[in-house]
This record gives sequence, C-alpha cells and structure tokens, in this order.
Amino acid sequence: MERVAIGAASTALALFIGIVIVAMAGFNPLRFSAQLVIGAFGSERGIARTLRFTTLLTLAGVAVAIAFRAGVFNIGVQGQFVMGGIACVMSIVWTAPYLPTGMIGGVLLLFIGTVASIVSGGLYGALPGALKAYAGANEIITTIMLNFIAIGFVGWLVSGRFRGEGATSVRTERLPEHVSLPRIVFDDPNLSIVGLAVALVVVALVTYLMTRTNVGYDMVTSGNQAAAARYSGVNAKRTTVVTMTLSGMVAGLTGAVFAVMIQGYFTDPAGIGRYGFDAIAVSLLAANNPIGVVPAALLFGALDSAGSHIQIASDVPVQLIDGIIGLVVLFVAAPELFRMAAIRWDRGGEDE
Repeated sequence: MERVAIGAASTALALFIGIVIVAMAGFNPLRFSAQLVIGAFGSERGIARTLRFTTLLTLAGVAVAIAFRAGVFNIGVQGQFVMGGIACVMSIVWTAPYLPTGMIGGVLLLFIGTVASIVSGGLYGALPGALKAYAGANEIITTIMLNFIAIGFVGWLVSGRFRGEGATSVRTERLPEHVSLPRIVFDDPNLSIVGLAVALVVVALVTYLMTRTNVGYDMVTSGNQAAAARYSGVNAKRTTVVTMTLSGMVAGLTGAVFAVMIQGYFTDPAGIGRYGFDAIAVSLLAANNPIGVVPAALLFGALDSAGSHIQIASDVPVQLIDGIIGLVVLFVAAPELFRMAAIRWDRGGEDE
C-alpha cells in the first residue's frame, strides 16, 4: 500500500507540475489535460496504441524487475532487446525458404524466431553477469556500455550485410506474410492481443519463479541477504549469472514481440524507441514486483500514447510533452532510487 501511495502521489504531482508548465507556456491546460485522456483511452485507435506500448513496457519492465529484485542492476535491457529482435528476424528470414508456407510454416517460424531471440538476449545478459561475478566488474557500467555496442553493431549489420535486397530504407528483409500474430479484437496493424497475452503469461511465469521456486529464492536471497545466502549454500557468483541471463532472455523476447507484432522487419536500432530505458522507471514504480509492472506499464503506455496523439491534435510543442513524461519518470523513480540506495548502504554497513 505504501508503494501504491508513493506511485500515485508521484505521478499526480508530476502531471500537475507538467500542466502548470503548459499553462505558463501559453497553452490551454484544460484542453491539454483532455487531450491526454482522449489520446490514451478516447478511441479504439487510442486504446490499441496504449496497449501496444503497454505490451512492450510490461515485458521490458519484467526483465528489469528480475535483476533489480535480485539486487543486480541491469541497465542493459535496451541492448538485450536489440540483440533479441535482430536474432528473431534474421533466424526467420534465413530459415523461411526451407519450411512450408501457410499456418504450419508460420507457427514453426515464429517458434524458431522466439527461441533465437530468447537465446540471444540471454547470452547478451549473461556477459555482464559473468563479468560481475568472476571479474568484479560493475554491472551498471558494463550494461550501459553493452547497450551502445549492441545498437552500433546491429546498426552496422542492418545498413550493410543484413540490409534487405531493394530496401529503400535501412532495414532487413520483411518477414514472410505468413509470419505474423493474429489481429483480433482490435483492427490495428501494430497490435495483437496475442502479444499482450504473451506479456501477461511471462508476468505469471516470472512471478511463480521468483516466489515459489528454489531458483527464485536463491536469486532474491543472494541479492538482498548475501550473508544468509552464503550460509545456506547458495553459489552467489553462479546466481548472479543466472539472474542476468534470465533478465536478458525476457528482454530478448521483448525484441521479438516488437519485431513481429509492430515492424515486420528490423531497422536501425538507434531509432526504434527507448523501451529498455523506460522499463527501468516502470520497474521502479512497481517496486520491482512483476505483477506491479502491469499497471505501471499501463501508466507509461498511456502517457506515450497520449503524447503521440497530442503531437498531431494540438499545437503543444513535442518538447513540452517529452518534458512532462520526463517529470513523471523523475518523480516516480526518485523515491525508489533513494530507498534502494538506503537499503544497500545499510546492508553494506552490516556486512562490515
């Protein structure tokens, strides 16, 4: 209840300050507030757009929450997302000629692409985990640097060797027409309820893993009570690698959902969005609870959807809209960051 109160108060205060700034800039704050609601939930198109952002932010937020809940700071979800997305697309493009077309072939290709994305994201997450566990490297620094490496490397591949034949923009070949998620409930080319269902299933599986299994217990204990974990025989180094691998696997899956559900190909990762970075604020708002990630992702998805709508339907500059979203991120993240820092400081004092 405390986390819910902090999250609600932080969001409301950030929105209030944002609306005051809009008014001071000379724009109608009431119209702006109405456009926020309309853009997020005022039409079928707006709801579909909100759910699209929510789907990706839920998966990416769970990826962050896995690591944070285990006391490891995975700031590299964006890079793992990119590696998973490109692995999904290219594995489908390369194997499609050898499989039948139609529904059966499409399902097989989706399975191949999903496995490739999970493995790729997991391996890219395991790398900073191994560096932290066995070389003492700071995972915050390594994961941030690996984000830039993934974005630069995949951008180089997409603009060169992996570029689609005859493509007029920097992107891979398009996925075959029979490789797609069904468009049901919402007639939107960039949303499938199947993608949202996948996100909710992942939330349920990760929640069960973290709260009902020995692996999850070891992850949380080694991260938050290292001394107790060592006393009970937990291998802290191996657990760190497992934690980062699992976090990267979910991030890689996020990239696959993005590539299949939204793009149908993979483009220069420098312009695909900041889902991995926004997911950090989503996880913090949810107190790193996988279940809490869902409403937190819905909030940020609604803000992103409203921002897209306002850019078209009003004369409010996009810089103000981005500033308001930034205020929400700041107000939401700050209380939890201070809380986590205090806990870590106290734990360090106890160890000494």
